[in-house]
Amino acid sequence: MSGDCVCCAGECAVAEAGHVGPEMRFLKPFRDKRRDSRSHQLAKGGAEPRGTGASGNRTEPIAAPRVLSRRDGALPAEHLPLILEVAPNADYALLDSGAGQKLEQYGPYRIVRPEGQAIWQKALPAKDWDRADAIFTGDTDEEGIGRWRFPRTPLGETWPMKHDGIDYLGRFTSFRHVGVFPEQASHWDHMAGLIAAAKRPVKVLNLFGYTGLASLVAARAGAEVTHVDASKKAIGWARENQEMAGLSQKPIRWIVDDALKFAEREERRGSRYDIVLFDPPAYGRGPRGEVWQLFEDLPALTDLCRSILTPKPLAVVLTAYSIRASFFAIHALMRDTFAGMGGTVESGELIIREKSAGRALSTSLFSRWVA
Repeated sequence: MSGDCVCCAGECAVAEAGHVGPEMRFLKPFRDKRRDSRSHQLAKGGAEPRGTGASGNRTEPIAAPRVLSRRDGALPAEHLPLILEVAPNADYALLDSGAGQKLEQYGPYRIVRPEGQAIWQKALPAKDWDRADAIFTGDTDEEGIGRWRFPRTPLGETWPMKHDGIDYLGRFTSFRHVGVFPEQASHWDHMAGLIAAAKRPVKVLNLFGYTGLASLVAARAGAEVTHVDASKKAIGWARENQEMAGLSQKPIRWIVDDALKFAEREERRGSRYDIVLFDPPAYGRGPRGEVWQLFEDLPALTDLCRSILTPKPLAVVLTAYSIRASFFAIHALMRDTFAGMGGTVESGELIIREKSAGRALSTSLFSRWVA
């Protein structure tokens, strides 16, 4: 078998069929144009080339392009614009922003990172910014924390963090991320509410799952989770977070795979999910030079997400970063894709509310279908 299923507590005995590769075309996207180096950075962690696996001799068949046509049936109801906001809290706060930077509080540490959308001026005085514990510089090609500067005390690569009582590890990475995207908390809370309200077993598929906070939230809420990411390194981080959170006995399958290929196989196998989360990149390349373009390839992936839903699904959540489009574009795609299924498509932006001056920092677009 050529997929790599890294399972929790022996829950899954069979590896998923499919290729394993370094940063396939559906790796978690960067949050602005300067973040496109992430796939190259993680690729250095190493993985098997496309089409091979444990035996090293299986080739993944090339699937024919998915044929799409407009679906019959009434379009879902719509709710837009919907602005989902994360306010400052004890676990995380956007303290200030401006002049192309943002000052954030992650647990015990103040962190400064670039932020292209912060085109306004800083509200806090320089002395508050000077108290930062870590500053991303990006001025070297070093791995890990080598691209960070620590003005006060040298820090290690990781530190303990919490989200709504879930322990996990913050992490200084060479591509300026810190192991969590706090703006996604609105989606996590909504998903946990759906799982709890269902009063039945719920299966969640988390594509492009990165370090696994969404998967942990879903598992804690009582769902059976399948977490897919193309990076072995990211899957390793996600498993560390599972241990850190004390959720090792929860049913989570950790799978290293190309998200589209995995979804195609799930469709063929008849595997079905109640909730699907997916967060594809704007652009990416596979190990054989395959090119992923969001505007060209997203319709097929969205259609696949519909096709692997259970007869009584709960939601499908799409998040899009770093694209030159309005949320109206992905809103129309989601409504067309879920025609005939009822429910409501809600679309808008994820924002983080700044503590200093109350400004809203927009981080991404989203569209979600809710039954």
